[in-house]
Amino acid sequence: MISTKNCKLFFLCFFSPLFLLAQQGKIEAIVVDAENNEPIIGASASLLRQADKAYVLGAQSDVNGRLIFSSVDAGTYALRVTYVGKQDIIRESIQITAAQSLNLGKILLTDDGKVIQEVVVEGKAPEMRLGIDRKIFDVSQSLVSVGGSATDLLQNVPTLQVDMDGAVSLRGSSSVKILIDGRESALAGSDVTAFLQSLPANAIDKVEIITNPSSRYDAEGQSGIINIILKKNVRSGLNGTVTASGGSYHNYMAGVTLNYRDKKFNYYGSYNFNRRNNVGSGLRNNTYLDNNSQINNTEETSRKGINNTVRLGADYFLNDKTTIGVSGNLSIRDNDRDADLFYEYMNHPTLAGNSTRLSRQNESDLGYEFNLDFIRKFKREGEEFVANFNYGRDTEDGTNSFTQTYTSGMPTDGRINETSEDGKMLNIQLDYTLPLGETRKFEAGYRTVIRKSFDTQFSDTLNVMDNRYYPDYSISNDFDMTNAVHAWYVNYQDKLTQKIGYQVGVRAEQVDLNTTYVAKDPTLPIGESTTDGGQNYFRLYPTLFLTYDVNDSGDKVQLSYSRRVQRPRGWQVNPFPDVSDEMNRRQGNPNLLPEDIHSFEASFAKFYSKWNFISTAYYRRMNDVMQPFIYEVDANSVTYSRWENLTSSNVAGLELVTKVNLTNWWDATWNGNLFYNKFEGNAAFDIAEQQGTNWNMNLNTNVKFPKNWSAQVRGDYSAPRVMAQGKMKYMTGVDFAVKKEFLNKKANVSFNVRDVFNTRRFGATTVTPQINSEFEHRWMKRMFTLSFSYRFGVQDLSKKRDKNEGGAMEEDMGGGF
Repeated sequence: MISTKNCKLFFLCFFSPLFLLAQQGKIEAIVVDAENNEPIIGASASLLRQADKAYVLGAQSDVNGRLIFSSVDAGTYALRVTYVGKQDIIRESIQITAAQSLNLGKILLTDDGKVIQEVVVEGKAPEMRLGIDRKIFDVSQSLVSVGGSATDLLQNVPTLQVDMDGAVSLRGSSSVKILIDGRESALAGSDVTAFLQSLPANAIDKVEIITNPSSRYDAEGQSGIINIILKKNVRSGLNGTVTASGGSYHNYMAGVTLNYRDKKFNYYGSYNFNRRNNVGSGLRNNTYLDNNSQINNTEETSRKGINNTVRLGADYFLNDKTTIGVSGNLSIRDNDRDADLFYEYMNHPTLAGNSTRLSRQNESDLGYEFNLDFIRKFKREGEEFVANFNYGRDTEDGTNSFTQTYTSGMPTDGRINETSEDGKMLNIQLDYTLPLGETRKFEAGYRTVIRKSFDTQFSDTLNVMDNRYYPDYSISNDFDMTNAVHAWYVNYQDKLTQKIGYQVGVRAEQVDLNTTYVAKDPTLPIGESTTDGGQNYFRLYPTLFLTYDVNDSGDKVQLSYSRRVQRPRGWQVNPFPDVSDEMNRRQGNPNLLPEDIHSFEASFAKFYSKWNFISTAYYRRMNDVMQPFIYEVDANSVTYSRWENLTSSNVAGLELVTKVNLTNWWDATWNGNLFYNKFEGNAAFDIAEQQGTNWNMNLNTNVKFPKNWSAQVRGDYSAPRVMAQGKMKYMTGVDFAVKKEFLNKKANVSFNVRDVFNTRRFGATTVTPQINSEFEHRWMKRMFTLSFSYRFGVQDLSKKRDKNEGGAMEEDMGGGF
């Protein structure tokens, strides 16, 4: 429990600086070949802080050799430029003021070690960076995730946690918006968790954590947005990577990524095969308070999946101001989920002895999406128009069957459920940016997202008299849903002083949710088989940002406010009864209201030569919190739960992220999150007030050894925390990996162990007036993986062609990604 006095001190320390969001500037230059004065395509550039050479931003030169760094804070920087076969150079002491557009002119790259008024340096992109409104984690070098899925990788990102089912949480909340390359992915369908478990970790380049987005972004997500950025090479010539891995429980993965770029086009594509098998276990103990009886069960689970994903795309550089991009994704997934449950009945009025329940679920998924992007820059520096069109579809057909036998001689239970899902998504987004002077900028945009889904289920139950299956119309039905969100936003930035700036914005959203529930019972009277539902509402979501630049080294204080929303997902409003566990039935609620969230943050970032840290104090007020509610326990001790708006919640916390370079061969990243959570009571649901202090932490360390060997160790711990109807248990685990690079660092072999001590399991206790329930589950046991990766290619297409003789190109095969 946190006392009132401590709360006052807490907020006084972290919310007292009323600053945030200084106006940013732009730095640009043109990279050319010193030998022939031709522009160089695909040169890599890093903007570094002058004081300690810490990485700030990265960019690559376009078809005209142009480098652009947008959103640069006022300060003093150094610029490092590299290119295969050219001398690395750095330009020192570049000073930029707020909202300034600074042109550095030509930067000449030379052969044979010749340097023109520059100094040679070495460096790499850091694993953690702080943007104006986000934390950016470079995960491309995560050894402990090699050979795993996106879920495994996200588990290793500071500030994130993953529960027993693979659901991702941010600061203790699983109500988070997950984007792929800045957009919702139609391939995820209604189950983004299953999609992340099928997406290979090696396809991901960076993960952005946006805990308090501006009005430019979708207002959805209780605790913020997780933006997963996939790898997309933009260097000139032909580049590629091939990967393969194998692990325990017959987990296998293989993939290839290719990229080809010339002066007008950039083509890219990838194919990944992933055969996964998550072997888990668990237990559940239920005590029924009306008769003091107990039903305990243990389970062994296996989630097998074969996934094929294809990604193709091309960018066309119409001129130096206009780019058109097209891309498409295809996902084919087959999933087999097996669960063996073993029940024990004690002091029960109708059940005795033991029973065994064997559950088998088979699913086939097909998903595809198409993207069209258009970018137009104008004569005024910083003015641009960006448009995106996205359409996708995801289908799933499945069969879920179970049989349950009893030692007491009771009749055998059996059920077969046939299910089908068909989801479509259309996204149209327009964004316009207009600088109004050195310190002012105006942004405006429009977005429409329309999601349509049709789910159907037909259930048959076993009749032990003739050993045949007959329809069970009580849980055989259709569910049709259309959800449309139309949004408009405006943002305005300006300066108050040289160091203090602000941004204000508002997002307006019109939401239309329409649902139709159709019962398949032929005995129902006409007109009673169909039930319509839905919601229609308009809301404004204001945002406010202030920033104070402490010094020229990048230290800053930020303060922000945003109003957000957590809209119900398809499975939360779908009233289909889920009978995968016959003793614990669950269903959605078509009348579920969206959560209304008010979020405040105060952050301080400090950078030194050997270490840096980001501290954030935050507060969230959540109204109409959505959680499952146990509303009935019948005579046979079957529990029935339904999603409800149970209560309101207040969360206040402090989060710390720090990166320390202990030596030039050893670094460590630590993340800790301490928060106080209070659920208000609700007499309508007979819920008492719940409150408590919770915390979690993780530590990731990397060590480099001679002869291109490296190792990585990661550990995490989540303390117990309160829920509206109970408390979650603690969870902890350790991962380890080692890697060897060879062939001039173009190839590597790695070996990793996830959950070294086999301790990572999720658990909770639930307390209601009818039942006390305790459960634990491990969705993946300890796993070993051996992986291989090889990078190849680069053809330098920026060399001048001999136009009279057909333009033969010189090659340099020593590059890669």
